[in-house]
Amino acid sequence: MTNPTFGQKLDHVNYKARYGVYAIIPDKSQTQIILVQAPNGSWFLPGGEIEAGEDHFTALQRELREELGFSADIGYYYGQADEYFYSRHRNTYFYNPAYLYEVTHFQELRAPLEDFNNLAWFHVEEAIQKLKRGSHQWGVKAWLKKHHKNA
Repeated sequence: MTNPTFGQKLDHVNYKARYGVYAIIPDKSQTQIILVQAPNGSWFLPGGEIEAGEDHFTALQRELREELGFSADIGYYYGQADEYFYSRHRNTYFYNPAYLYEVTHFQELRAPLEDFNNLAWFHVEEAIQKLKRGSHQWGVKAWLKKHHKNA
């Protein structure tokens, strides 16, 4: 089975691999999810790059503490979605395999360590529209299908 792929892979471009792990974090009613807005105004799922020596769970727990100030129980794994994109900020072409998980329970521990992001809860359909990355949209749609069978 092939991973869903987003963005356009250009010929003759050298892509830097950036492996990332991301979470769909619903509220108690499962009608809203939290998103992170980067300083450039783009919205993303909470999560980020997997650092050397980290597995998915370790990286995701670290990212959630940094971005949200949350500890979390990691649940269902929705899969890998690949994305090709160019970052103007980093002047680099990236190949970004995104590993997408559901958070089943979270606890706010403290203020986020990364205080330069904005955090907001959005109804699921609005969140899908706001998300910059197709791989993140795919993850939320997969979550929606699992939890809201009629979606």
